[in-house]
Amino acid sequence: MKETCLAVATVFAASAAFAETVTFDSDPPGRLPSSWKQGVTGRGSALWAVRADPTAPSKPNVLQQSATGAFPWCVLPTTSIENGFVEVRFKATSGREDQAGGVIWRWKDGENYYVARANALEDNVSLYHTTNGRRITIKYVDAPVARNTWHTLRVEFSGKRIKVALNGKTYIDLEDASIGGSGAVGVWTKADSVTSFDDFSYGSL
Repeated sequence: MKETCLAVATVFAASAAFAETVTFDSDPPGRLPSSWKQGVTGRGSALWAVRADPTAPSKPNVLQQSATGAFPWCVLPTTSIENGFVEVRFKATSGREDQAGGVIWRWKDGENYYVARANALEDNVSLYHTTNGRRITIKYVDAPVARNTWHTLRVEFSGKRIKVALNGKTYIDLEDASIGGSGAVGVWTKADSVTSFDDFSYGSL
């Protein structure tokens, strides 16, 4: 199900030219949702599929990644946003190496994009750019990220400016010019994380 609205209120008090939310509730469980593309940066594999989840913020379905790969991603390749926002509800369920949930933007391909993620094993929020398949850290900030709990991760980006918020609190606010121009938006995990996503929202600012 997709709902389009003319404006949204944001944690950064910005207005949006358009916004759209994907709840995955109209997609059949057990397969990749319509119009989405999956892959992995680096070694391993990605397995993204719609799953029924009674705890979903908007019932009944979520999007879940359950394979093991370096950096599995899932994007809406038809989106093209240069200045805007991306937001998602996520729940990290398990993972021995990692328990991460993230969002990506200015995605050019599986080797080049920005990513912000929250980690339930490390209790932090971090910002990276992935360039030519190499993930490069921009900033880490300590933040409480409880496992098996739904959280809201949001990023706003305009020119060089990037703001990252978890559960309504801004943890990262800086400038970075590593990846410019427009690109697709999507979601991201790491390693053996089993992570669920719901209420994926995006728009232009």
